[in-house]
Amino acid sequence: MVAWAITDPALLKRLLTDARVSKDPRLHWPKFMGGEIPPTWPLIGWVAVENMFTAYGADHSRLRRLVAKAFTTRRTAAMRPRIEQLVSGLLDDLAAAGPDTAVDLKATYCHTLPIAVICELLGIPEGEMRERELGYVDTMFRTTAAPEEAVAAFQGHEALLRELVAIKRDNSGDDITSDLISVRDEDGSRLNEQELADTVGLLIAAGFETTVQLLDNAVHAMLTHPDQLALVRSSKATWDDVIEETLRAQSPVVNVPLRYAVEDIELADVTIKQGDAILLSLTAVNRHPDVHGEDADQFDITRAVKEHLAFGHGVHYCLGAPLGRLEAQIALPALFERFPDLRLAVPQEDLLPLPTLISNGHQALPVHLGGKAEPTG
Repeated sequence: MVAWAITDPALLKRLLTDARVSKDPRLHWPKFMGGEIPPTWPLIGWVAVENMFTAYGADHSRLRRLVAKAFTTRRTAAMRPRIEQLVSGLLDDLAAAGPDTAVDLKATYCHTLPIAVICELLGIPEGEMRERELGYVDTMFRTTAAPEEAVAAFQGHEALLRELVAIKRDNSGDDITSDLISVRDEDGSRLNEQELADTVGLLIAAGFETTVQLLDNAVHAMLTHPDQLALVRSSKATWDDVIEETLRAQSPVVNVPLRYAVEDIELADVTIKQGDAILLSLTAVNRHPDVHGEDADQFDITRAVKEHLAFGHGVHYCLGAPLGRLEAQIALPALFERFPDLRLAVPQEDLLPLPTLISNGHQALPVHLGGKAEPTG
């Protein structure tokens, strides 16, 4: 499958707000509509769903309105005490490992915290159901998975979401899934069954994957740029500077699949033909020299302009962005205050990237929690 990769920030912003660009493969991707995209395609879980991620025009506006009524800024802000409690508990668990024991911070902190937060918000209980769902989502993000593995994960994911919705219909709680079941639009309409299940699925995946990579990349950046960590510790820069520069220089999402041309789109020197697929290349966009200069590839928390599109743009701006930022604002300073001698346990060139064209992060982030720090970069 061939797609246009959009790497220019001005063009990407323009296309994200252009009515000639659709997110709905059922309406505007001839290869999907004509059956050329088989159910065994590894990215099938990214297109064969019915939620905001694959909706177009008025349908997207309707779905976004309904989700926004459940996933509110107020609900996000109310999570602060719980996030602080979770962070404190995770740091206690890390401390128990001892200062010279190599700990995979990606698995034990960067991954664990966002999962706990989004699952509690959505009312997914701890235990077997949560573990199954996280396994499915991890496989769906791993775009190198074998076709049969990717399809099995997508099918299991869909079945589990329907199971969760059924549980919440019978046992409503103070959670977003319960709210999505009952929320109504201005005309009294609700999410249909497929939209409901797939919307919960979207919130699970988007609600933790971006934050996992944000934490991973921010910790890595601080450990490999000790001069910039020193600026934060001396109050010459802030953790918000770290967060925004991480989102820019190491965008948690490399590429966002897919958009489709509703009609021919004439650009300066090319034409995106009607029905062509479009990939949003966020990492390239966020490091574009037209916006950030010739040093755009460098991580610099003192950079005056940290503009980025890590959370999207316009009507497609991520509703969960405030939650991701809140988690990072709590988790990052707490980690470095608790473990001031935190350092990588392996040479940074030994860290392996995630095997996916979607997420940007490390497979593992081994660290020593204490002891005398050593140069890392």
